Amino acid sequence: MRIRVDLGRQCLELFGTDGACIRRYAVSTGERGAGERSGSLCTPRGRHRIRARIGAGAPAGAVFRGRRPTGEVWSREFAAAHPGCDWILSRILWLCGEEPGRNRGGEVDTMRRYIYLHGTGDDQPMGVARSHGCVRMRNRDIIELFELVPAGTVVEIVE
Repeated sequence: MRIRVDLGRQCLELFGTDGACIRRYAVSTGERGAGERSGSLCTPRGRHRIRARIGAGAPAGAVFRGRRPTGEVWSREFAAAHPGCDWILSRILWLCGEEPGRNRGGEVDTMRRYIYLHGTGDDQPMGVARSHGCVRMRNRDIIELFELVPAGTVVEIVE
């Protein structure tokens, strides 16, 4: 299996071992576009791997801070009480860059930038670049993807 995130199309595709696309999801990537530099709030390009899978068994909408569940579950009312948050919900697939100097090491290290595939609030649009660099997905979609892919799965992010 492998994952391809297309920044231009704002979509994530999951390919099976035979190379056929078996799932396609609308996503939301970095509002500032593509870029690898730490602090840029851009989505890093190139070849990555899923380094860690976080949140197995958590309820849909579970709120994570520092990669740990808070015990809270997102709702529109909860979000209204905490305006301006970039929610990390339901599941986290933490990415690690595979290309030294491009997305691994130094000021361009994807993992040290805490770049994830993760769920977001149901009030957030998909198909529009709005994130702080991560790849946001609908909660039902990230939960489904989480169940399909193991740690080590290749994730290619392209423009």
